Amino acid sequence: MASKAQGKIEWQRFFFILLGLGIFLSIYFSSPWGDAVDPTGKAFPLSREGKASIALFLMAGIWWVFEVVPIGVTSIAIGVMQALFSIRSAKDAFRDFMDPSVMFIFGSVVIGLAFTKSGLTRRVAYKMLELVGEKTSLILLGCLVVTAVLTHFMAHTAAAATVFPILIAINDLYGEGDRPTKFGKSLFIGMAYAAGAGSIITFLGAARGPAAAGMFREFTGRDVGFFELTKYMFLLGWVMVFLIWAYMCIAFKAERSVIPGLRERVKGLSSQLGALTKNELFVIICVVLVVIIMGLQSFVPVLKPLDRSAIILLSTLAFFVFKVLTVQDLEEIPWNIILLFSGAMSIGFCLWKTGAAQWMAVHWLAMFKESHWMVFVLGIAFFVLAMTNFIMNVAAIAISLPVSLVIAKYLGVAPDVILFASLVTAGMPFMLLIGAAPNAIAYESKQFTTGEFFTHGIIMSIVLMVVLGIILVTVWPMLGMPILIK
Repeated sequence: MASKAQGKIEWQRFFFILLGLGIFLSIYFSSPWGDAVDPTGKAFPLSREGKASIALFLMAGIWWVFEVVPIGVTSIAIGVMQALFSIRSAKDAFRDFMDPSVMFIFGSVVIGLAFTKSGLTRRVAYKMLELVGEKTSLILLGCLVVTAVLTHFMAHTAAAATVFPILIAINDLYGEGDRPTKFGKSLFIGMAYAAGAGSIITFLGAARGPAAAGMFREFTGRDVGFFELTKYMFLLGWVMVFLIWAYMCIAFKAERSVIPGLRERVKGLSSQLGALTKNELFVIICVVLVVIIMGLQSFVPVLKPLDRSAIILLSTLAFFVFKVLTVQDLEEIPWNIILLFSGAMSIGFCLWKTGAAQWMAVHWLAMFKESHWMVFVLGIAFFVLAMTNFIMNVAAIAISLPVSLVIAKYLGVAPDVILFASLVTAGMPFMLLIGAAPNAIAYESKQFTTGEFFTHGIIMSIVLMVVLGIILVTVWPMLGMPILIK
């Protein structure tokens, strides 16, 4: 019986391997595709390399979704295929594997590891559980709220890396060991989704906000204030956090509604920890300093040139210099996840630099040039949502924002609503692990499969679009956001 099941799984795996390769080769060797034309009549031709990058993009998506090989190995395949088929040089393809954004993710993961090794994660987990009690639904809510709050003050990658070991500790207290459970799925998938929802509310949540604001200033001559972003995003972000919680409670109804005796057990465990240790205090100080420096970058000109990756990696150096972490701890780094994002950066830059991403954006957005303004705005938001599941959300916005602002003029749509709608969906790639670092960090729990994440992500993406549509026609106009150009 077991051998038959294994055989079935292997056949399915090979089918999707061949499907991905077949799609890649059929597109790669197909005849040249036509130009994309924007509303001004400007043509965007698709080069041979651009067509090949789209083929590789589809192959990687199939392999990632169905996990035909380890997700990090699919990333390696992205670099290999670019070099073998002359899409880009090997130097360019593999240089992206060490992009500063990848190193930022590495630094965020190390912060989470430092929290675990110092004992801070258990301390935080126990304190939170003392507050929320023994009901699994309230425990889940507490975890999602903590995650979302952290993303208001630090990058969502760092927030996810910080919360992850706390969730591991809570899942251990659930008492099912490493076996995947519905409660475990809700904890980790919910954390990934909540990290995205919370990260749209301030400029500190992710790099996409400052990058988009810079592009907006370049095209319109206007700045987006630090608190202006929060004014428009706060309600939407928190509505999504609570909807994520509600959906997780329904889709993954916990095997047990309560964990009897948990509160007393947690109090006992908490008392055993004693006072804060030197390592715990050191980790807290390092992380607080990193958050403060990143926060001040928006206000202190002298700090703006500092690279975010260098800032967060400074804490990594400190952890090893002062022996909070040791060389053995490097073996616990989830290198499969680091490779995943290395490949995501490589395919993202491949689509961007070959012109394929812009060609796709023009084709998509040009379909809405005669549409009602709301259909147009939601069409832009959906395009960004789809793209950001595959490539950097900053790149997705950089590709779509210039084109959409041009088309918006023809429809009399204000640029403000284009910007904010794009930022909403860029922050919540719910379907693929490569869409955001918290997704990949959550996957390291081994509580869910990529297929489960994708399936439930489709439903939550639909919910997101509905919520955005409602906010678009009700809350944002009431708050004074210009929607149409008079």
